Amino acid sequence: MRMEYADGWDPLSRVAGRELSAGEARERDAAGLTYAVLHRVPGRALPAVVRRVSWRSGLVEVWAYDEQGRRTFEADLSMLVEEDRLLNRRLTGWQYPGPATAESAQDCPRTVVEIASDGTGRIAHRPTGVRGSSLEAELTVPEDQCWSARPAFGGWRPFTADDHLPQWVRDHLATAGTPEAPVSWRRVPSPMETSVDFGRLFQPGMAMASPYGGVMTSTEPRPAGTLCVPGGLLGIGCPAQDDEPRLVLAVPPGEYRLDEAQAAEEGERAEGTAVRVHLGEGPAVSWEMLLGPGDDPWLLREGEAYGFGTDAAMGAFADAGAWRSLQRRFVAALHDHDDEGWTTGTDSDFFLRTREPGSGVGLAGFGLSSDGVHPVWLGRSSAGEPVAAVVLLDGVPELWAG
Repeated sequence: MRMEYADGWDPLSRVAGRELSAGEARERDAAGLTYAVLHRVPGRALPAVVRRVSWRSGLVEVWAYDEQGRRTFEADLSMLVEEDRLLNRRLTGWQYPGPATAESAQDCPRTVVEIASDGTGRIAHRPTGVRGSSLEAELTVPEDQCWSARPAFGGWRPFTADDHLPQWVRDHLATAGTPEAPVSWRRVPSPMETSVDFGRLFQPGMAMASPYGGVMTSTEPRPAGTLCVPGGLLGIGCPAQDDEPRLVLAVPPGEYRLDEAQAAEEGERAEGTAVRVHLGEGPAVSWEMLLGPGDDPWLLREGEAYGFGTDAAMGAFADAGAWRSLQRRFVAALHDHDDEGWTTGTDSDFFLRTREPGSGVGLAGFGLSSDGVHPVWLGRSSAGEPVAAVVLLDGVPELWAG
């Protein structure tokens, strides 16, 4: 491999900074300034291995790419300055089923290794990708596997896509979940999945906890008309913010039915609990979090979720291709009472809808109980096809009825 240097590396765009000579890079190394080491293979556009070094920050980051330009390895190494050595803090490895598998494919196996400075470690292996459960083990990592010496300038070892994970990790994976395993493994559900059946919110007679401390019972869902999505991309986001939809889902072009789940305490008026767009026929047998660009379920902690953000306590379903023009009409209707928008009734959660004249493509805005990030839950049929997308209006309700 040929070694090159640059003053930086952007892992998102995968573009190197200004090219450096070896002498310039050596000076930056001595001064503790950030620079990148690129190991190149002839005939490949992307480097095989990139290291971004910043001794002043006490951090080394590593990326490895295969012939298709996909990440096969990523590492964060933290330097213990007084001992001049690096902690192998976090290692991530990807295994692709075939050359056509996309890096972002949800069925791509991934392994994550996390190591603390006291030698405690964790291995999480998801053999079927982010939708499947993972095998996880907590263990004590040998001292010589926790740390590596700070290399002298130019002493970075190139490696291939096949040897990115340390041998001790591969040895543990070879026996994971078997009686021969030297450590205890547990199976952990995917952070994308949930055990809550959101379809029950739309079934009359379901008892649930009220936000006010009482008990509510779901009523008949309120029909809310249809939404035209001729472009085949359903956008979900905040209609009051001047940007593209945070979440986009590919769907067949067509008209999609909308409805609202409602529930009421005894003797009280029904209130909305969720909104739904029907994407197919039949019930959903599983529910998963809809992910947006850059969303990595591996990084979620307990109780966290990805979704779309709002500073106006609003959300919307719309054709993603027409989002910006529909958004302008929505804001005009909201603030200026423009005739291009109209309300569906003060008691409806779909409080404002806009539509492009002629084409019929539309946006359906709905109210939320708060600002912040709101997840979108995608329901799938027994065949794995999307049949519904649901947004909760006020957190995840505790359903009691079976």
